[in-house]
Amino acid sequence: MTDFDFAATARKLPAPAPAGLQILPVTGLPDFRPHDDLAAAILGAAPWLLDDDVLVVTSKVVSKVEGRLVSAPSDPAERDALRRRLIDDETVRLVASINQTRIVENKLGLIAAAAGIDASNVHSDEIALLPEDPDLSATTLVQYFADRGLRVGVVITDTQGRAWRNGVLDVAIGAAGVQVLQDHRGGVDEFGNELVVTQVATGDEMASAADLVKGKLSAVPVAVIRGLRTVAAGAANSAARSLIRPYDEDLFRLGTDLAIAQGHREAVLRRRTVREFSKDPVPVDVLARACGIALTAPAPHHTRPVRFVRVAVAREALLLDMKQAWEADLIADGWSRERVAARVARGQILVNAPEIIVPFITGEGRHTYPDARRSAAEDRMFTVAGGAAVQALLVALASEGLGSAWVSSTMFVPAVVTEALDVPAEWTPLGAIAVGYPVTPLAVRAGVPDALIER
Repeated sequence: MTDFDFAATARKLPAPAPAGLQILPVTGLPDFRPHDDLAAAILGAAPWLLDDDVLVVTSKVVSKVEGRLVSAPSDPAERDALRRRLIDDETVRLVASINQTRIVENKLGLIAAAAGIDASNVHSDEIALLPEDPDLSATTLVQYFADRGLRVGVVITDTQGRAWRNGVLDVAIGAAGVQVLQDHRGGVDEFGNELVVTQVATGDEMASAADLVKGKLSAVPVAVIRGLRTVAAGAANSAARSLIRPYDEDLFRLGTDLAIAQGHREAVLRRRTVREFSKDPVPVDVLARACGIALTAPAPHHTRPVRFVRVAVAREALLLDMKQAWEADLIADGWSRERVAARVARGQILVNAPEIIVPFITGEGRHTYPDARRSAAEDRMFTVAGGAAVQALLVALASEGLGSAWVSSTMFVPAVVTEALDVPAEWTPLGAIAVGYPVTPLAVRAGVPDALIER
């Protein structure tokens, strides 16, 4: 009896195919139009569907049957203009732009080029919008097959680009009956390492895998993934919206250039007069940073004529001296002491503010002229420069989340202010700025319409 050569025999026998995933195209589907029965068409074209199959459906056909088509003019320029108007209508937030390309957040919370508005794979006189609620569309398809005794999952896809990578791929924008986000946090890998941040976007993986057989030009809008075993009614994380990272957790929500520009715009629109401050102290380094930014405002003759004085040890003396000077002015105007007391009691913004900053024009670098006209113009020029620095400071404070209130009071008693703060007598105070963290968070306001006058 001879020894049996297992290795030689194994080399001669064909190895069995390993069990795994299959991705199958659904062919023979029509050019869908509004109100067509998409689910029935899929079942008719794929009678071989099995339980636990996942249908991966291009959003374009869902948009078509749901009537999300907009009639477009035949002229290419007019069609493109309409497409851009539709992008504006669907845009919630501009994220980035370069030349004519705009990356935006749309009404579904998706961040994509052109808000998902698409003029490809539709008739030349149409433009397609995304489905109004892709998760609901997927749920409707799942229910259709469930009513016929077939348990399937559905993923609805759209094509997107990727940051830092060339090429587009399909992602899940709608889903039902299948887990689209697997959370491995807290698990342990084969080497004993605990997984801390690992979440797998299986919905996007399915969308991209299915596109290998669907393609962009093959007229195959539906594919089937078989063998994944993640189909389950009421599965956790089965809606595609669970793949959208929350705004406050998204580190990449803005491109760098646009982040700077948008941050500037929001700071300007967030600035407003705040009269109620919390008791939280304001870090001195934050105040110094804001003042440093403010002093970059333009000034005449390449000078730096503005100074910001933080009122600290001299605070009590300054407020008392200003109060007494104000009371004296009101009494000289003929006010009764009761009326004066009531009016002064209302002017407590500086008293209650955690911090006070007094801006000054120093007069440094001011030109002199022999006539009153030019001398007055020079004074106004430096006052405007001081106002620009004050406004820049208010905006810089808003960008730090700080509230502020510009109060004019120091301008009425300049000698009192310069003496109390021990600064040169020729310095001119430009009011005072109350600073602190607002009781009510600062909100971005709309700009003033029709602000530009043309003549």
